[in-house]
Amino acid sequence: MVALLRTGALVRRALAQIVEPHGISPAQYNVLRILRGAGEEGLPTLTVRRRLIEEAPGITRLIDKLELAGLVRRDRTGADRRTVRCVITDAGRALLDALDPALRALRDRVVPPGTGSANEARRLLEALARLRAALD
Repeated sequence: MVALLRTGALVRRALAQIVEPHGISPAQYNVLRILRGAGEEGLPTLTVRRRLIEEAPGITRLIDKLELAGLVRRDRTGADRRTVRCVITDAGRALLDALDPALRALRDRVVPPGTGSANEARRLLEALARLRAALD
């Protein structure tokens, strides 16, 4: 367990070093990443919260900051006007596009392409998925 916690802390620190110079936190990066994957329709706020890597009780505050920065917009135009959908803006997509090369370089530093480590990475991901399933 300690090894997993330590590894998680190192990954978090490496991610922070990439995203924070661009004015966002790792949690805000995670929200943007989720919304980019959701496409033009976006997602309800609570769905974004459920998909976060780390639990964030202040999802509204996270989205507020991203909206203030022009990276996310909120929309109530769906069938249920009580549901607030969050949508990444063009500026949010541009920021992620600018961050992608550094994040790919970090991934490649951990699992260098063409080194035969792909099978190890796949096995590790499967083991981590089993661990998460046991703890959910």
